[in-house]
Amino acid sequence: MQIVRFTGLLAHALAAALMVSAAATRSEAQGHDDHAAGALSQPQKSSSQENALVAAVRAATARFRNVTSVDGPGEGYALAFGCVSGGDFGAMGLHYVNMGLVDGDVNPAQPEIILFEPAPNGRIRITGVDFLVPVAAWEEKHPGEGPPELGGQLFHLFDKPNRFALDPFYTLHVWAWKENPNGTFVNWNPNVSCDRFNEPLPTP
Repeated sequence: MQIVRFTGLLAHALAAALMVSAAATRSEAQGHDDHAAGALSQPQKSSSQENALVAAVRAATARFRNVTSVDGPGEGYALAFGCVSGGDFGAMGLHYVNMGLVDGDVNPAQPEIILFEPAPNGRIRITGVDFLVPVAAWEEKHPGEGPPELGGQLFHLFDKPNRFALDPFYTLHVWAWKENPNGTFVNWNPNVSCDRFNEPLPTP
């Protein structure tokens, strides 16, 4: 199976969008690479808030449930980062990023990233979304507000240094289409695997 890896052009575009200085305090956000579930406290929220956010994500991405081609969902979304795995902690899978949505705002109806996982026979299947906000862009538009949140869920801080060599950004995973036994909003999903990434197609 041939899945296009993180291309130089997309890497440059993402770096340009995210490589900005971050100055304000971000201590309330969770660390993105914290593998343990609930590594830092989340704000008080109700199950109705959680359910409403998941419902909003499902409504926004239901049209992608039949996407099986590695070309992805289209509509400006392109594969970045290859298949992101956390080893024994599970994986995040395939990130299809819409760079046009990567700014200082969050909108549950317009996730910046659609998440998929590799499936048998060179296909993919949707697992959820990942909201992505550059820290500096957020702080410029929302000075003094602290990290972004949706449905009572604080975004996770992906600080510097990080595996992508990018300046800090916030993310929030929502596993709307794939159960995560560690929690709907936890970064790593033990039910997601990258084992089939670039797996050869069966010989006819």
